[in-house]
Amino acid sequence: MPKKVLIADDSRFQVQMLSMFLAEKGVEVIAAQDGLQASALAKRALPDAVILDINMPGGSGIEVLKRIRLSTNTQHIPVVVVSGNVDTEVEQSAKTLGVMAFLHKPIDTDELWTTLSTLLSPNAEHTAL
Repeated sequence: MPKKVLIADDSRFQVQMLSMFLAEKGVEVIAAQDGLQASALAKRALPDAVILDINMPGGSGIEVLKRIRLSTNTQHIPVVVVSGNVDTEVEQSAKTLGVMAFLHKPIDTDELWTTLSTLLSPNAEHTAL
């Protein structure tokens, strides 16, 4: 059974690029264009991991992350944040909320795949940053 990853990013280009990349790796992709959609899809689809942009309409990535962590059904899902935002306060907030990795845009797909492979492996221990 393929692993399922939710990509939440308001950039259609980013979603399309990551979707194609992950599909080639055998990963099932679910996409959200904004924060509200991301929160709803995380709860409904229960993905194996989430790739989350910080700056999105309909609720920032930090707000989505808070909602994911508050629900007992989704609090265990590993989250990788990707952002063009270099604000250390935002990065610290994400780390406090238990993100597994904080990657900066433009995304290095090799680094992303290494991170996701580790998180999606059967014996992965999800230790936040």
